[in-house]
Amino acid sequence: MSSTASKHIFAPGGANGSSQAEQYTKGSLEISQLDSSPFKQFDMWFKHAQEANVYQPETVTLSTAELPSGRVSARMVYLKEMDDRGFVIYSNWGTSRKAKDVSSNQQAALTFWWHELERQVRVEGPCERLTSEESQPYYDTRIRGSRLGAWASQQSQVLQDRSELENQVKDVEKRFENQESIPVPEFWGGLRVKPEMVEFWQGRPSRLHDRFKYTLVGDGGEWKIERLSP
Repeated sequence: MSSTASKHIFAPGGANGSSQAEQYTKGSLEISQLDSSPFKQFDMWFKHAQEANVYQPETVTLSTAELPSGRVSARMVYLKEMDDRGFVIYSNWGTSRKAKDVSSNQQAALTFWWHELERQVRVEGPCERLTSEESQPYYDTRIRGSRLGAWASQQSQVLQDRSELENQVKDVEKRFENQESIPVPEFWGGLRVKPEMVEFWQGRPSRLHDRFKYTLVGDGGEWKIERLSP
């Protein structure tokens, strides 16, 4: 069989059954519209996403890479906090794949995709663990089952069957029985991605998208903004 005959092409379909890819027509982006701070710009775009009823706009792909192999892994997580220090997600940092990646390579990337607005935001930079004291306030907002689950799950480790996980949960439930205040596990907490690059992407027709890159310059917290070719 020829390579052509076995090839599967997953080109996106357009409107009304067209074989042409759907065009992005919902907006444009000029440098005059951008705030000098990528954090303020992200906050504005995130609020636009909420107002446009984007489904779970806090959903973001976290990408990490293990060294020395260079193997990259990515997963969907939730953005929980942001300030001028960076973007914070929460997870298990004892047994997970991302924990192993970060222990060997502090560099990480985040990618937001808001289909309803035809917008994308990319973030790249080193990351750092939050302390238990910093992580406790968010942990306390989680429902009890999720707090117990953080203790019980040895994330990414092999399970023989689901009953093994359920037994781990029962052990934790017994440990914290009648205890509403539960400490954050020492192996669980926040990870802050401290951006050195942030890109704002607005879809345009014919794939001639508007792209602007913020790059951190020096140690003074100044940002350089450049338009990128699509």
